[in-house]
Amino acid sequence: MAAGLFEGQYVWHPAADDRTLASVCVDVRAGRYRSAREALADSRDDFGLRAHRSLVLASEAADSDLAERWLAEEPTAEAALLWARVAVLRTLRAAAAHDERAEALERIALTACERASTAAPHDPTPWVAKLTMARLHDIREPAPQGLLTAPPGPWRLFSHVLRLDPWNREAHHRFLACFFTRYGGSVNAAWDVAAFLGQRAPATSPLRLLPLVALVESYNPAQLLADRVWEQPQWRATALAIYQNWLPETAGYRFTPVLDLAYLAHALLMAQREFEARAVFMTMGPYASRMPWSVFGDPEEQLSRARRSCGLPVPGAA
Repeated sequence: MAAGLFEGQYVWHPAADDRTLASVCVDVRAGRYRSAREALADSRDDFGLRAHRSLVLASEAADSDLAERWLAEEPTAEAALLWARVAVLRTLRAAAAHDERAEALERIALTACERASTAAPHDPTPWVAKLTMARLHDIREPAPQGLLTAPPGPWRLFSHVLRLDPWNREAHHRFLACFFTRYGGSVNAAWDVAAFLGQRAPATSPLRLLPLVALVESYNPAQLLADRVWEQPQWRATALAIYQNWLPETAGYRFTPVLDLAYLAHALLMAQREFEARAVFMTMGPYASRMPWSVFGDPEEQLSRARRSCGLPVPGAA
């Protein structure tokens, strides 16, 4: 799907150019779920789209009773999935705020995930939702062979998701997050897991971006020459390979993968490959994500700075 031309303003909404989803978000905010049912039903055979739509809709529904009301009135697989997504999101918010209700909310979320997986046994999305909460616990299951640091983690749950959908994008990102330092992991473990998972993926897969995600996550501005890391041959080669092999695939996507494109554009720009970064920004069109730019400062300022470096227009330019 073409993202469209940049018309002077960034579009930060996570629906991006999934116009069906953007319209459904309006309905959900108004307390209506009929269009959500149709949008999720339309994604039954596209797990990437299903993950994207259910996650965005959960962010819209988390502060209302829509998910519970829908499930009570129509106990379908789609209603169960949205409830699971909403319940997990509420759990993560409570845990981040050190809310005393976090444990109770997690029990509700686990029940919701189980109900959603029972309603749709072949859908990996409820299991991905459950995997999202794994970072709240120090799960010490042994790693498979092939990892230098052999970091323990929620490997069994991750493996179950892969049996349903071997290249599930969100599952890989959720699993990698369990090894980030902010969730009790380490830089070396995150790099190890990212490299292991990225190398397993097809060359045309967005999962090849996982090492670049880990690189941003480990960024420390206090380190000497921190901004020059992306210029190292291994990282430049990684970014260029993704540009050559994965970027052309995005033309066939049902929505513009803004977050993945942003990580690629950032890596190319930091590697002094402005020509390639420009092409990625043009693929993104007006759509923007806060990551990875927020790691380096105000996301809009960082994004505008990056676009200017590539000779592209930014908001407010004369």
